[in-house]
Amino acid sequence: MAAEDEVGSEEAIEAQDLYYVSKSALEGIQSLLKEGKKDEAALKPLMDKIIDPTNVPDEEMMLPVDMRGVGQDFESVEDIVEALGVVGAAEAFVKAREYFDANKEAEPEDERPKPMTAAEWKKVLEEEDLGLEGEEEELLEDDEEEADEDAEEAEEPPAKKAKTD
Repeated sequence: MAAEDEVGSEEAIEAQDLYYVSKSALEGIQSLLKEGKKDEAALKPLMDKIIDPTNVPDEEMMLPVDMRGVGQDFESVEDIVEALGVVGAAEAFVKAREYFDANKEAEPEDERPKPMTAAEWKKVLEEEDLGLEGEEEELLEDDEEEADEDAEEAEEPPAKKAKTD
C-alpha cells in the first residue's frame, strides 16, 4: 500500500503546472488587489514582469505558482492576459500562488519546488526553449520526410493491366 501512495504522490507532482513569477511583482499585485485597486494602469507594469521574465533583475526572487489554480488551461502567459485582460490575469496569478501554497496533494515540504532567482529561472526557460526547438525541428524533419515519401508514391502511377479481349 505504501508503494501505491508513492505512485499517487508522484502522479500529483507530475500533474502540477508550475510557473515562476517575480516575488515583488506578485506582492505588488496582491497589495493592489487587496486595496481594491483593480486599475489596469497600476497592474500593467507588474504584469509585464510576470509576462516577460527578462524584465526582472537577475538577483530578484521568483516564486513558484501552480497554474491549475487559474481554473482554465492556457498555452502561454500571454494567452492568459489576452483572454482575461490585465486585471483578470493578475487575479489569476494570485489564485495560482494560493493554489500552490494550499499544497492540495500534501506534498512533503522538502520535495516542493523552491523559490529561485530570476537568473536561474531565465536559464530554465532558455533550456526549455532549446529543447523545444530541437523537438520542433525533429517534427518538421519527420513531416518533410513523410511529404517526400508521399510525393514519390504519387509520381509513380499504378501499373496498367493489359487488355484481354
